[in-house]
Amino acid sequence: QVQLVESGGELVQAGGSLRLSCAASGLTFSDYVMGWFRQAPGKKREFVASISWSAGSTLYQDSVKGRFTISRDNAKNTVYLQMNSLKPEDTAVYYCAANFSPSSRYVSPRVEEYRHWGQGTQVTVSS
Repeated sequence: QVQLVESGGELVQAGGSLRLSCAASGLTFSDYVMGWFRQAPGKKREFVASISWSAGSTLYQDSVKGRFTISRDNAKNTVYLQMNSLKPEDTAVYYCAANFSPSSRYVSPRVEEYRHWGQGTQVTVSS
């Protein structure tokens, strides 16, 4: 079965950086669009970034553009989220998600389009 395991979340000061990783197994990783989402206490899960299986297309939530970078290594079955200039409002549980992709450039910000989810990793940004 498909498993997604996130890592890299921790407590960091505002202005700092973190790199999240998501290791995938049980799927042909290069056939899947990958996404990062986050959920703060009392709030809905929201889109952060998405990357196509070819890595030729990426999509970001406006609030993270220029600060976060999504990337993937298909040889390692891993997707990454590099987060720079972190702000307290970035505090949330970050989730990795995957779905079989219809095309090499397909990306999506929609929660309901991702079939597989990880358990999440906590990112806390202190002011």
